[in-house]
Amino acid sequence: MIQVKSKVRLIAACGALAAAAGLSMAAFFGCSDKKEDNIVGKAEPVTEMTTEPTTLPTYDYVPSEKGMTERAKMLIKQNKDVVAWIKIDQTKVDYPVVRDPGEIPAGLPYYGGEEYEVNSYYLEHGVDRELHREGALFMDFRDDFGSVEENQSENIVIYGHNMANNTMFGSIRRYRQDYDFFEAAPFIELSSNYRDYDYVICCCCITSGHTYTDFGYWDMEELDDEETFNEYINLARGRQLFDTGVDVKYGDKLLTLSTCYADEDNSRFIIIARRLRDGEKSGSLDTIERTEEYKKAHQPTEASTEAAQ
Repeated sequence: MIQVKSKVRLIAACGALAAAAGLSMAAFFGCSDKKEDNIVGKAEPVTEMTTEPTTLPTYDYVPSEKGMTERAKMLIKQNKDVVAWIKIDQTKVDYPVVRDPGEIPAGLPYYGGEEYEVNSYYLEHGVDRELHREGALFMDFRDDFGSVEENQSENIVIYGHNMANNTMFGSIRRYRQDYDFFEAAPFIELSSNYRDYDYVICCCCITSGHTYTDFGYWDMEELDDEETFNEYINLARGRQLFDTGVDVKYGDKLLTLSTCYADEDNSRFIIIARRLRDGEKSGSLDTIERTEEYKKAHQPTEASTEAAQ
């Protein structure tokens, strides 16, 4: 089993939200409190990719010479917990991301004066810190996504409700309803308060939300040794719904999106993406490094080569 750090052992049914009595698993994973939010409806038709030529600059990490971006400066004035912005094309995901402040003691006016356990406040509060059923998209309280890249967590985990109206992480259900949707929207934009990053989805899977699972992805923020990193990826691959063929190796920065799948078995739907490498280009899967197994399986056959000629 994976040896994890700073474990948080919290148990409850998926349908409940966090309350003063202690954090439930529903709270920890951002499950909605309505059964309808977990209904797998008919998949929406895949939006056709644009046929217009796209400029694809070589991907690179360029620190902002001005420090914090103007957007971040504006959002920080509204909420000091804002640490990022996330956007996924052809979905409704286009939101600011806050980092959970950790355990909130009673009496803090900034958070309304009530007491909250870790990873629970933004389950029922929006970025404006007002009560909202859909909550907000939030990073795990242990994540580091600051200006110094070498200090950033190897695996950024973001939780969000699976809303029936497709807000928050409701619209990412398309990846599990229509496997071809990955080809249409394989990239995720995640901007810190200082610079922009692009990620490519490498794995979509359904897994248990129970603490006794062997895949406690919610406790895997720091994958700073190769054995732990590889075991995390192998456990995810073993649960994947389809093979993206995207190569992942130790040293890649990961992003994990977590939302509810079903109340009945306390399961989760998660999407794992990795940051683009030098030379890869957001918007073009052709530039993305694939696994050896994928490349062998997709080598053109002699018959297909002759047909193309």
